[in-house]
Amino acid sequence: MTLYTSNRIKIPVGFWAGLRQLGIAAHDVVRKAQLPISIVSDPVVTTAQYFAIWQAYSDLIDDTAKGIIKLATSFETDHFPPTVLATYHARDYRDALKRMARYKQLCPPESLHITEEGEHCTIEIKTLHREQPGLPILFGITLAFLIELGRRGTGQPLTAKCVEFSTHSIGDLQTLEDYFGCRIQIGTNGNRLTIHRADLDRPFVSYNAELLEILTPVLEQSLNEQPRTPSITETVKWIMKRSLTGGRPDIQTIASELGISDRTLQRRLTEEGTSFKHLLIKVRHEQAREYLADPSLDIKEVAFLVGYEDQNSFYRAFHLWEGATPLKWRTEHLGANSIN
Repeated sequence: MTLYTSNRIKIPVGFWAGLRQLGIAAHDVVRKAQLPISIVSDPVVTTAQYFAIWQAYSDLIDDTAKGIIKLATSFETDHFPPTVLATYHARDYRDALKRMARYKQLCPPESLHITEEGEHCTIEIKTLHREQPGLPILFGITLAFLIELGRRGTGQPLTAKCVEFSTHSIGDLQTLEDYFGCRIQIGTNGNRLTIHRADLDRPFVSYNAELLEILTPVLEQSLNEQPRTPSITETVKWIMKRSLTGGRPDIQTIASELGISDRTLQRRLTEEGTSFKHLLIKVRHEQAREYLADPSLDIKEVAFLVGYEDQNSFYRAFHLWEGATPLKWRTEHLGANSIN
């Protein structure tokens, strides 16, 4: 199955509430991330915004290691989303980890890879976005939650064999070593949690076969219904439509939202047979037709909504697109009663 590597990422359910439990206000995180406050109520953000939010949390918590442990251990099990509930109520630790790796496909931007060899089992995190290497805080929380899952599920104080981080800075190492119960290695070639293979066979005291019978089909259906990976063209058009009002989106701003350089963005658009300028014209044309189809909007409002401060410029552009003025087009498509 192709992993869903969209540049649109869902904010984890209960994320902002979880921060409040730690004494961190959502508006402080948003301000630190230099994002609009409205993003708190938006369940979907761009990859760059997603990483900016996590980086802001990391900065506000002061010490990355403490931030990792606090967030990984703060959520009560009855507040887990369905993807996590299906792991918490698994048959044993092995079953839980396999479910976690599978259902992580529904929650980008990382994937989990499990390897059992000899006496050890290693879970490695890999980022799905080539332009975004990932953040230490995200890797740390994921690895900490994997051991937390084992502890809560088995009811035993499980410890890790080894934890590796690719970063050279992860905060107070002693805090992490106390939590994981093992040595922390930094500056490695990957982000991994290695546990004792024997622990995988430990049964979960939280095992709930009836609940799994309900959750598993739903989650499997969600996996099967995942949309195909959107092209960079589709993603750029989506961002353009959000930011057209009253201005002209520039390639530097949109590239920044995607977490890539403007040169990389233009190259990837060229590979898909288009250009930034062509997409902007296309989006304005599409949005203009959509807005003109709404009789409650006057022509001046439509011009503003598609990024034209000068109404005359909008008239000229629309005439090039449709061979008619906006008013004539609206009259022909909606009837004389819609004339403004």
